[in-house]
Amino acid sequence: MKWIIVAAVALTGMLEASAVAQPIEEPKTYAGDFGSRPRLTGDWGEIRDELATRGIRFDVDFLLTPQGVAHEGRDTGAEFWGNAEYTLNVDTGKAGLWPGGFLRVVANSGFGESVLGTSGAISLVNTTALFPKPNEPNTGLMHATFMQFLSPQFGLIAGKMFVLDGSHGEFSGNYRTQFQNGGLVFPLAAALVPISAYGGGIVALPWEGVVLSASAIDPSGTPTNHDVGEAFRDGAMMLSSAHVAVKPLGLVGHQGVSGMWSNKERASLTQDPSNIARVLVSEQFPRLADPGPALRRIIERFFPGLLVPMEPVKKKSDTWAIFYHFDQYLWQPKDDPKRGIGVFFTFGATDGNPNPLKHTYNMGIGGNGVVHGRPNDTFGLGWARTDFSSKFVSFLREQLPLGLNHEDVIEMYYNASVTPWLNASLDLQIIEPGLKKMVDSSGSLENVNTTVVAGLRLWVRF
Repeated sequence: MKWIIVAAVALTGMLEASAVAQPIEEPKTYAGDFGSRPRLTGDWGEIRDELATRGIRFDVDFLLTPQGVAHEGRDTGAEFWGNAEYTLNVDTGKAGLWPGGFLRVVANSGFGESVLGTSGAISLVNTTALFPKPNEPNTGLMHATFMQFLSPQFGLIAGKMFVLDGSHGEFSGNYRTQFQNGGLVFPLAAALVPISAYGGGIVALPWEGVVLSASAIDPSGTPTNHDVGEAFRDGAMMLSSAHVAVKPLGLVGHQGVSGMWSNKERASLTQDPSNIARVLVSEQFPRLADPGPALRRIIERFFPGLLVPMEPVKKKSDTWAIFYHFDQYLWQPKDDPKRGIGVFFTFGATDGNPNPLKHTYNMGIGGNGVVHGRPNDTFGLGWARTDFSSKFVSFLREQLPLGLNHEDVIEMYYNASVTPWLNASLDLQIIEPGLKKMVDSSGSLENVNTTVVAGLRLWVRF
């Protein structure tokens, strides 16, 4: 059982600062009546339960996230975005092969339109709209790893890793049932860390409640690039983390620190003004709504001469980021470690060049199963701040009142567990956008004020 728990931690979150030791959810049986079975389609005539006893589990989930910009933004209106996720888990020990081996494969199909572009926010108002390509219908392989434990305390993992989906905490980090805004799902200081990438690493559990990990991944990996031969062609990214479970006064909590370093050569944020447009177009920030197009439109309107580069782009050959996270229950019902009310906090810091963000924070309060008669419902109220690097498009910031000092997000949600296979959420976000200006249809600079985004979310497990 210890091997299963440690493998689940590594497979679902060894690469993120806020990963928490949680086993992969394994229903005792897929059978049951319509309202109580763990999956909508049941046990497939006992086939599903039989496969599970042999260590093989297959799931198809739909996450549907209609949202609307109710006030301000770049434009008001509603859009519908959805994701289909396909997951295969194989336990080689249960399959009768050898002990300590775990295969996990996750693919994702995104479809529809999202409000990422119309919200006016640089932080993501819908994290799922990143998958597998930002705001673009597509299908990609998010995760395909094999992990082998050499002892109950030490394991190795290799393959393609869904890096972003490793930030699950007690009250934040799980975009399926908790907050939706990227600033409250993961530390936005990780803007240069790929969503999904090939790599490998180690995980260790030296003492009970302590999880250590280290890995090397392709810094240019994407969910839709499946060619392992292209991995590490332009450098490497190193990730490491340490997490510990704590129980002050008998209440469950977690503390974690992690770091990132990469030697991939990237465009410096300190450039001759003539190179600004080229940098905005060429550089990618995997975990942000892309600010490049909006800023390029401003350049085209007010500084068209900057579209013709005058000198080579300056480069930086390394980058780093560090993160700290904690969550802590403040009240729990007796003898139930997964229910209660608590708080969370995350801080991230970077070099500020080439990373466009300098510091990021999030904090808030959350509850699990505290409403009478609703043991599986969750709710949360959170705040996130993103501080931009002073070197990010400094020329434009000096010439035009664009803001780009910081962006604030307040989000609240209530997630109702209607049945074991259906969750329904209400979500509200209030955003003070970092980019304060945009080019309107007449070519003038227009203010972007406080934005309100409302949404629903349905998570259906088939």
